[in-house]
Amino acid sequence: MAATSFISHSPFLPKTIRFPLNQKPFSQIPISPLKPTPKPLSLRAVLAQDPTKTLTQTTPFEHCFTKSSDGFLYCEGLKVEDVMESAERRPFYLYSKPQITRNFEAYKEALEGLSSVIGYAIKANNNLKILEHLRQLGSGAVLVSGNELRLALHAGFDPTKCIFNGNGKLLEDLVLGAEKGVFVNIDSEFDLENIVAASRIAGKKVNVLLRINPDVDPQVHPYVATGNKNSKFGIRNEKLQWFLDAVKAHPDELKLVGAHCHLGSTITKVDIFRDAAIIMVNYIDEIRAQGFEVDYLNIGGGLGIDYYHSGAVLPKPRDLIDTVRDLVLSRNLNLIIEPGRSLIANTCCFVNRVTGVKTNGTKKFVVIDGSMAELIRPSLYDAYQHIELVSPSAGAEISTFDVVGPVCESADFLGKDRELPTPAKGAGLVVHDAGAYCMSMASTYNLKMRPPEYWVEEDGSVVKIRHGETFEDHIKFFEGL
Repeated sequence: MAATSFISHSPFLPKTIRFPLNQKPFSQIPISPLKPTPKPLSLRAVLAQDPTKTLTQTTPFEHCFTKSSDGFLYCEGLKVEDVMESAERRPFYLYSKPQITRNFEAYKEALEGLSSVIGYAIKANNNLKILEHLRQLGSGAVLVSGNELRLALHAGFDPTKCIFNGNGKLLEDLVLGAEKGVFVNIDSEFDLENIVAASRIAGKKVNVLLRINPDVDPQVHPYVATGNKNSKFGIRNEKLQWFLDAVKAHPDELKLVGAHCHLGSTITKVDIFRDAAIIMVNYIDEIRAQGFEVDYLNIGGGLGIDYYHSGAVLPKPRDLIDTVRDLVLSRNLNLIIEPGRSLIANTCCFVNRVTGVKTNGTKKFVVIDGSMAELIRPSLYDAYQHIELVSPSAGAEISTFDVVGPVCESADFLGKDRELPTPAKGAGLVVHDAGAYCMSMASTYNLKMRPPEYWVEEDGSVVKIRHGETFEDHIKFFEGL
């Protein structure tokens, strides 16, 4: 298999905006519609939360969002400040469609010479228009819920290039997966039982992979570590034989086609992937020795990005693929890779305006209209995302601020101890690298409605790709009750 690769239109919501590069005045832009049991093995991974602490070599930072010599922030040559003047409301998410394309093509080119599937992890960002674009580029999809499966089908993904993951998949969702012919990862004993039941209900044999937990200590934030022995994900390697025997006992329901592992997130050293791949191909050798025709190795995802904008040299898709290429070819395997973050994170900024600046004790705060409700990674993981102003601030005093939102929680921050020019009221401020695990994790806490999303297209026009939610949308949930 060669690598190729719900939006509702509420009457309360304005239609799509679109405007070409450099059109003026921005305030008058018209609105238009959108177009045998192996011996248990242990692997110790060395990952970096802050690559500036472990990688000293640097290179000029490359990004679709750039600060030009005039002091303004641009996205693909378009002033972010100009986009702000015409957005439906603030805060909002702003993407570069060309950067999404470039990121996908980097994986596609890296995989040349291998039979492969690029499975975009929908959990990273579930915007329908982004999914449709990735599908058109040739991507498959990685799913972790029944609704993500439904969304992938709605977006037109080829079911035979979809992989259904998750440690608690529901029977009704597995039935849909069986009916559509997606790959399903076996994650536990009860998961196997449910997959067997789904096969019988659907009347179709299910292509399954065993998600093997290789007992990896990824040394990252515990919330993004998925491959150690205490993780809720995957099957323990010493129980592998039990699962092989169980699959053998259900020849009419299950066809074992591969093995899968996923180590964690924000990985910045590709030798970790190679170490894991060595373990996995050894397992595949053992599985094949028992008569199984196993053709797929799924090495998961987790490649990190430069959230610090430090210029640290981080591995690229080709570095990742090249470190496992010989192992895949030596076993004549189809490789499945599950990039989410590394495909979408650096394509987007979260765009805000400054509500004001205040001081309490020795602490200075920049208060913005965005919050943990729209972007929770810093509050949830203590994650770092680069923050800067969108326009020049000549003469402004440089101070150290916490950048916070209006949500009634002390945990409501987007960044702590950031050196910034003291911003004027109403100044534009962006949180960078917001394409992954930001909008997809947004909530309506404090009734801060989920924001609109836009992207800059190849021709420099700006298109709305998701309506902002409104108070009226919230009230509709209670109509007729």
